[in-house]
Formats: sequence, C-alpha cells, structure tokens
Amino acid sequence: MPRAVRWAVGGLGDLMVTAGLFLLLFVAWQLWWTDVEANRAQNGTVQELTRDFAAAPPSAAPATTQPRPVAFGTAFAILRVPRLGDDFARPVFEGTDYETLKKGIGHYEGTAAAGGVGNMALAGHRTTYGRPFHEIERLRAGDKVVVETRTGYSVYAVDRHVIVPPTAVEVIAPVPEKPGAKANGSWLTLTACHPKYSAEQRYVVFARLLDTYPRNEGLPVGTLDVPAKGA
Repeated sequence: MPRAVRWAVGGLGDLMVTAGLFLLLFVAWQLWWTDVEANRAQNGTVQELTRDFAAAPPSAAPATTQPRPVAFGTAFAILRVPRLGDDFARPVFEGTDYETLKKGIGHYEGTAAAGGVGNMALAGHRTTYGRPFHEIERLRAGDKVVVETRTGYSVYAVDRHVIVPPTAVEVIAPVPEKPGAKANGSWLTLTACHPKYSAEQRYVVFARLLDTYPRNEGLPVGTLDVPAKGA
C-alpha cells in the first residue's frame, strides 16, 4: 500500500476515533450532566415555592379555589409522589414546550387546575433534564399523588395507565380518553415518553381526585408515606 494511502487511512481512522469520543461525551452530557443541573435547579424552585406558599396569608378557602391565570413558563405548584420516594417533590410550570419541560413538570395549557372539575394534565421527561417521570411505570392503582399549590393540597389516587401513540391527545381531554364528553369529575393525568430513551409512544397514568385540603389544615397523617415494598 502506498505511503500516501496509509497516511490517508490512518488519518481517517484518527478522525473516526475522535468523532466517537465526542459522541460519547455528548451522550454523557445529555444523559448525566443535564440531570445534575436540572435537579439542582428544580430543587431550588421547590424551595422557593415552599417559602412562597408558607408566606401566603392564612386562609380557609377551599384548595380548589381557582387561582389567577398563571403566566406561561411560571412555576405554580409542587408535585409529590410517595411511590417515587419520600423526597420526590418536583415543580410544576405552566406550559409543555421544550424549554419549559427542561425546568420541571409542565401543565398542559387549558386543562383543569389542581382539584378542579376536569382533567389536570401534566407532562414530564422520562430521561434527561432531571427526568421527573423516569420511574412513572412504578405507579400502581391506589397510589397517592399530591399537587400542592398556594391555596392547599389536592390528593389523587392512581386509577390506571395506558400506553398510546403521541397523537392520542384524547388522554388529556376533560374526561380522559373520551373527547367531547362533558367533565363530570376531577382527574389528574401524567404523561411521559415511552419506552425509556425513546419518544415512539407515551406512557400515561390517570388518577382520580380523592379530596382537597386547605393549606391551614394541612394533609392528613400518612398521606405522604412511601408504600411498603411489594405493595
């Protein structure tokens, strides 16, 4: 093989190795470092919301009192899911665009408020950017899901889950999976990509409202207890 050809082949090999290293570094950044940064930011937002809620004037108003319109991209609630750990607390922002979901869980615009009649629909990453719904498949029927807002707490219980294509927008209808039906109850819907590391489908969890509690009452004892292993 001529020397020039050997140099060309060797140079091409070096370029491919370098490109491979850059690709591995990008994957590491995408799957690990974005989580580190996002988790730090989301924890900070939860702390800010907690202080803000605590500083609000005491009120016995129902937890379902409709809040003032929330500006797009603004954090307004905290989602707590005991099944995912006693420290699971993620901020909920208005909107579900790419930039908003990098900051935490997103609330589909136009869907119900926490505890309100209709369907409060939320979306979250399953991988990257803090991956709040990474283990959404662990949720079981009866598991508690709590949405905390400035006015109080809305406690839901998981009803069921489905796996659907991304086009199945009926899952966030006022009556889940029944587009056009009039809202006759209070639902919470959680959506995430499925399977992990893919956006081919959506993993969707539906939960029914159990009760609401004004902030001055607090949550009943045991609401945020982590379910026993195997339960």
